[in-house]
Amino acid sequence: MKRSELTEFAVEEEGFKLKIRRGANGFPVVSTGRGSSSPFPGMDTNPPMQLSAASATTPPIQVSPTALQDEAGVAYIKSPMVGTFYRAASPESKPFADSGLKVVESSVVCIIEAMKIMNEIQAEAKGTILEVLVENGQPVEYGQRLFKIKQG
Repeated sequence: MKRSELTEFAVEEEGFKLKIRRGANGFPVVSTGRGSSSPFPGMDTNPPMQLSAASATTPPIQVSPTALQDEAGVAYIKSPMVGTFYRAASPESKPFADSGLKVVESSVVCIIEAMKIMNEIQAEAKGTILEVLVENGQPVEYGQRLFKIKQG
């Protein structure tokens, strides 16, 4: 925290809350939810919670239910790992998959490089590619949508 000049860090997950802030003496002050004991004996573990004026007045982001639903008959080929997305085996090669191409479950659609290993990614679904959702050479996350396909 000192190196990054952070004065406070908070995280909340599944009802568990953890808040760490630098005290006046430079030592961390830790507060946790669920009444757990302090990981740092002798330190204040329940400092008063403070909300900034901005967070107290900012309304929550609203997402429409239809934005969360996928289109009927449409599937997505998702990344099975974190890495770098490549559409072709080499810069001179033609892409494995492009819009309008029909694919089957075993069709190789791209390569994801992870830790200097080139991993061929298969469609795992039968259909026609509607859209390539990632640019060549871009980093991708686990579960990120790579291709949009019309099943069938």
